[in-house]
Amino acid sequence: MTPLVLIHGFTGSPDVWELVKPRLASRHALLTPALPGHLGGPPLPATITDTTMVESVERAMDDAGYETAHVVGNSLGGYVALQLAARGRARTVTAFAPAGGWDDAAEQRATLALNAESHALTRGAERNAAFIASSAQGRKQALAFMAEHTDHVPAELVVQVIRAGALCTEAPRMIAFAAQSAWPLETPKCPTRIVWGTSDKLLPWPAAAARYRRDLAYAEWIELDGVGHCPQVDVPTIAAELILGAT
Repeated sequence: MTPLVLIHGFTGSPDVWELVKPRLASRHALLTPALPGHLGGPPLPATITDTTMVESVERAMDDAGYETAHVVGNSLGGYVALQLAARGRARTVTAFAPAGGWDDAAEQRATLALNAESHALTRGAERNAAFIASSAQGRKQALAFMAEHTDHVPAELVVQVIRAGALCTEAPRMIAFAAQSAWPLETPKCPTRIVWGTSDKLLPWPAAAARYRRDLAYAEWIELDGVGHCPQVDVPTIAAELILGAT
């Protein structure tokens, strides 16, 4: 089977792919690395650069023996996926709401402020994670920044989402770096599919995609009406089919 790398977003963990993994594993060998500074990942280095995350994923690919792979990423992971494509490590890329697509400083500041708010909420919720996840309303509130449809999401995954966010103690340092970064990106060297939910609260469509819509106009663009920031959680069946359709 061909390798497929799944890259989670900011303050997330590889668990965010749990709902699509069974379908994807029928056709691909899956690699789900945790990013530096995130739950299950390597320590964040003292000096963060624009290539800290992508170089970590490259090391994971090297360790797995993958010179290239199909690559899927969400949010920060979507940006990393595009970086991998620019570095010649991706056979195809499917990016769900990739970060870094804003076209002005105000949009960038607003996005990072929302990320900081989301992280603060999960830190405060960790001690009550199991209770929050035990009710449909609690699960909906816990996933408010990620998904519009939550009835199908198991409580165990919601607990893991809260836990990953709460234990991402390096989040403030990463946000500070992201605020001054230009989020540089060279042209991806493979077929590229970009998917965006029209109800994304963290990276609102289309404003948060403005730069990519201009610079990556040749990519295949797919809008998901009424879907939030994490299609793999929100509409996992559709998300899996979009991934398999590109790989």
